[in-house]
Amino acid sequence: MFKLNLNLKRFINSIMAEVIKTKFYEMTPIKLGVEVRGLDLSQEVLPEVIEQIKKDVTEHRIMVFKNQSKISGHRHVEISSWFGELESTFYKHPRSPHPDVFRVSNNASEGCTGVGRTGWHIDGSFQESPFAYSLYYMENIPKDGPTTFAPLNEIITGLSPEKLARWERLCMCSDRRGNRHHPLIYSHPRSGKKVLCFHLGMTEAFIWDKDTEDDRLTDWRETVELIKEIHHEFVKDNGAIQYSHKWEKGDFIISDNQAVGHEASPQTQYPVEEVGLRILHRTTIKGTETPVKKYKVEATEQ
Repeated sequence: MFKLNLNLKRFINSIMAEVIKTKFYEMTPIKLGVEVRGLDLSQEVLPEVIEQIKKDVTEHRIMVFKNQSKISGHRHVEISSWFGELESTFYKHPRSPHPDVFRVSNNASEGCTGVGRTGWHIDGSFQESPFAYSLYYMENIPKDGPTTFAPLNEIITGLSPEKLARWERLCMCSDRRGNRHHPLIYSHPRSGKKVLCFHLGMTEAFIWDKDTEDDRLTDWRETVELIKEIHHEFVKDNGAIQYSHKWEKGDFIISDNQAVGHEASPQTQYPVEEVGLRILHRTTIKGTETPVKKYKVEATEQ
């Protein structure tokens, strides 16, 4: 049995190490997404290459472009515009290199602090349409401070039938922008796969069975229990489903925001004296569809 498991592990590792070659760049699979080499995003990128990137980010969900030259704020915005209209957050820091670049740090004089530390989430869950993409560039790399991602479809497919049935009945109500509500589980606008609209640190309440005669809002205690239940699916088995990205010089990430949840690790806010200065630039792309279920919920899930 040990020999069989060892051989299986070697086989899996050989697959993970396989380089996927396209006409324009090479991709190496990682735990969640791919590393990309052979393309310099700081230079002009041809339209056909951009179209390939769009297809690949939908398929792989996270693309980590390695060994990039310095990406200016202006260039970061140019790259982001390939994917649609930029939609800036309401946080603005005076040291941001561009009005559409969100600058975060572990030093308040350098960027907004405490960002991403309130719970697992997608960006823009409080919007009518959650952000479609998030693009990240580490302007100054600390010794420690990874960003942690998790695949949302796999979270859902890993649920027990009973828990899936419960989650299908829920809408989440944001504590921002007039308590906007969306179905907790909905259809990804491009892949069609089931994903989550959620922010565990910005949820006012949940709605059970919206637009039915059983429609009701959760009270505080029930809301907290549901948040804990969702959180558990991300951290169970010692966080086995998570991918922790340890930033290296020249990393530029394009992520399908509606396909992956994320959370900033505690180390992202460690003192500068302990881990060094951390400065992350992020842009977000406006979503194009309000979250809806494009499938029929089976009677057994009601």
